[in-house]
Amino acid sequence: MGGLAVDIRGISKRYDQHVAVRELSLEVPTGTVYGLLGPNGAGKTSTIRMILNVILPDTGQITILGRPNTDEAILDRVGYLPEERGLYKKMKVRDVLRFLAELKGIGAKEANRRIDEWLERLALKTAEKDWGNAKVDELSRGMQQKAQFIGTLLHDPDVVILDEPFSGLDPINAQALKDTVVELKRRGKTVIFSTHLMDNAERLCDSVCIIARGEKVLDGTVAGVKAEHAGRFVAVACDNANEPAVQAIMRDRTLVRNVDDQNTFFELEMVPGTDPQLLLTRLVEARAAIRRFELVQPSLHRIFLEKVGATGVEPGMSGHG
Repeated sequence: MGGLAVDIRGISKRYDQHVAVRELSLEVPTGTVYGLLGPNGAGKTSTIRMILNVILPDTGQITILGRPNTDEAILDRVGYLPEERGLYKKMKVRDVLRFLAELKGIGAKEANRRIDEWLERLALKTAEKDWGNAKVDELSRGMQQKAQFIGTLLHDPDVVILDEPFSGLDPINAQALKDTVVELKRRGKTVIFSTHLMDNAERLCDSVCIIARGEKVLDGTVAGVKAEHAGRFVAVACDNANEPAVQAIMRDRTLVRNVDDQNTFFELEMVPGTDPQLLLTRLVEARAAIRRFELVQPSLHRIFLEKVGATGVEPGMSGHG
């Protein structure tokens, strides 16, 4: 398909004395799954609200599918699942979804067809039970989230924006949502989701942007980001890892920058420029009973910790995430 689904150029947003987003620029290619990653309070939700023209940036410009995001017609091609879930709890699920569809100009007959299709796809309508006829407050939290997800997709948007979509979902409902994201991409849609759960981002995203304190820390394809940080991480497992001689090597900060104890093995981050073979030689000389010694690509979680660490968000600043 080509082109950019969302193009952000130098946007900033300040709330009183707090800068929520600072000079942020990023490009989201069409037909991709894009992750906006960061700790709580990093500026993810503020960025999404500016994309949707819910709040205005103090500086910068945003285009969606090549048109300014101030154009209401282009916003009709966007589906949005907010972090704060909100359905009318005393209404029946079908009535709420039909209302949301009508807001997007979909007639009642077509809305009913699409609602039935989505209820079945997300297992809210089965041979045993049709939850579409239940009131919203009769549904579990996971079911309510799936119902709101349906409301996000009923008008068949080209760009789907999901703010912390996996928050609070059990594994079964999380898998249903992941499967739907993959299907949307297969149909040429663009999916942008924010999360602080790196495992979900690593499995689903083509590209990611990590932000902290409202600023971009890094962005790029997942493969490219991981390759950029490859070569410095080694997985080591040995039966006598607690012996002083082995521990001394792992604590040698001229050789090893960081040690992450994974319980069954250690993930060691080498000091930049250090040859992992030197680590292997030192361990052999210390008579380490090595069961595993392997160069590994760092996970997004590890890269996130390296880039953001414990200082990625200011205390008490989570209100404008």
